[in-house]
Amino acid sequence: MSCSLARTLGVIGDRWTPLVLRDIALGISRFDAIQRNLGVSRRVLTERLTALVDDEVVDRVTYQEHPPRYDYRLTQKGSELIVALLGLQAWGDRWMSDETGPPVLWRHLLCGQVSEPRVVCSCCGEPLRVGEAVPYLGPGASAGPGTTEVPAAIARLQALVGSGGEAQPPQT
Repeated sequence: MSCSLARTLGVIGDRWTPLVLRDIALGISRFDAIQRNLGVSRRVLTERLTALVDDEVVDRVTYQEHPPRYDYRLTQKGSELIVALLGLQAWGDRWMSDETGPPVLWRHLLCGQVSEPRVVCSCCGEPLRVGEAVPYLGPGASAGPGTTEVPAAIARLQALVGSGGEAQPPQT
């Protein structure tokens, strides 16, 4: 599918994969520890870890030869995916937590403060919100299954805000 969201969901779009990635990011990196923590079946965990290795989201590193045992570590690709998952965690903290509050907080090491993950504009730093940004077709856009209506939908959104035409790519 010519859609970055669809491609990302192809990597993380099941119940267990985001939780496996969370565990690895938290340092729970060995198969038995992940399996014990999540209570997922060994078969399902094997499938998820194999797919994550195949997608180059995690690396499998041998820590014992006989019998073979592995640590799973995030690649750069995986580390960047964790940042996206933090946005889902922030949504869950806001909308799905009970009265006791969020189960996990994150301290930003650069400023020392407890921080809530947010998606912000890379140019001005303001939060990106629905209705305050308008999409445009990028160089990889193409019509196909799952995206046949996207060009028309984007054109309608652009017309609503009067952006007219294509936005300029970010300056580097």
